[in-house]
Amino acid sequence: MSALKRGKSVVFGYGKFGRSVADDLREGGEEVFLVESDGARHAEALEKGFPHAVLVDVTDDEALATLPVEEGDRLVCVMDDDHLNVFLVLSLRALFPHNEILALSDSIHATRKLKMAGADQVIDLYAVSATRIHNILSKPLATRFIEGFLDANHKYSFREITIPEGSFLHGRRLDSVDFRRYGVIFIGMIDVELGNSFIFVTTGLEHKLDAGDIIVCIGHDEDLDRFERLIVWKEEPQ
Repeated sequence: MSALKRGKSVVFGYGKFGRSVADDLREGGEEVFLVESDGARHAEALEKGFPHAVLVDVTDDEALATLPVEEGDRLVCVMDDDHLNVFLVLSLRALFPHNEILALSDSIHATRKLKMAGADQVIDLYAVSATRIHNILSKPLATRFIEGFLDANHKYSFREITIPEGSFLHGRRLDSVDFRRYGVIFIGMIDVELGNSFIFVTTGLEHKLDAGDIIVCIGHDEDLDRFERLIVWKEEPQ
């Protein structure tokens, strides 16, 4: 990849994440070519000053094959739908095997699928958030700052939650639990089988959860309250 001449960035999706990505790339001097499947978003991209924006059904391989992708172009997949993003990466890897593919993920599960589909790089927003919090908490001064912020802002807080006996979380691997669906971010845990040391999410997600383990999450107070109520269930709510 590094030997290829650097070309333009072909951004797929001008939605929740795509807008910011495209804007940042353009502000950084990158040539941006936008691909959008939704007519309203395509019109919005044109209005926002992206003349090289095309309306294409990203589920149609024949349509994708007609895109002006050249050697050295970066393919940036930022569709709002995780499943569509994975499908798109699979198609692009088959159609453009020598181009670098970057993808954005906002869940642990999507990250794995995107890598398996052929993405060269996956920016995992979940892991990035956890890493930033890890770095903040490793600095005493910053820790006092964030504690002061959370005290002043009652919408968010950290919470230590002990997994109760009979919980659907007992025996589950961390990478099989989608904390995002409950509106909370998993920061780390104390695994009672491994001692009392705190394990940050950045060290890996292959740990097994057991009753008695302590997990630490951040989120809105009402989401944390609801999550605590739900984990006493024997079966995960659907």
